[in-house]
Amino acid sequence: MQFLVVANGERPSRGLFTMLHQYCDSMIGADGGGHTALAYGYRPDAIVGDLDSFPETGKLTCEIIHNPDQETNDLEKALDYALTHGATRVDVIGATGLRTDQTLKNLSVLQQFSPRFEHLAFWDDQLYMRIVPKSFSIELPPGNLVSLFPMSGKVKGIKTSGLRYPLNNETLRNGYRDGSSNVVIDGSVTITYQTGALLFMTATGEHLVKTKKDS
Repeated sequence: MQFLVVANGERPSRGLFTMLHQYCDSMIGADGGGHTALAYGYRPDAIVGDLDSFPETGKLTCEIIHNPDQETNDLEKALDYALTHGATRVDVIGATGLRTDQTLKNLSVLQQFSPRFEHLAFWDDQLYMRIVPKSFSIELPPGNLVSLFPMSGKVKGIKTSGLRYPLNNETLRNGYRDGSSNVVIDGSVTITYQTGALLFMTATGEHLVKTKKDS
């Protein structure tokens, strides 16, 4: 099942929200992210969180789940809910922007939960982000931005093709070398690596919706 999780960071554009919503089987508001869905005229199937940003009013007909645990954030709570309700593929919007500390926490959550889904991706109006498997390929328009970041601190044995600045069995390491601002030169981009967790980022676009089926 395909889930859409709406977090409480920077509100995505209506266009991005609508594009992703049309492909989801179920939508979850991660606490205050429920306000974004309602503002765009969509009722979430559930609101999940500690509800500090979405106080229960009793007026909504959707399921509202109060989870006061302060060891997990609202995105973690929403992703746990998605797992227990049959989600295999999840898109998350509203996980970035506004507060840098919360964006970094959510990226940590992305790394934590990625092995538990077939596909887990963050979207905002600039970037599409996911932790890619050790062998990964994607079709992208020439000229598209691609950045790679070693989420685990160090990622070894990276090989790429289809990019202007290829990597050939190389290492990315926080504070020493990253892989930001590369460019697609061939429509077929492939990435392999040996160890670590590699964050893949590319410019947001509707062409990426097909990655739900192809990756």
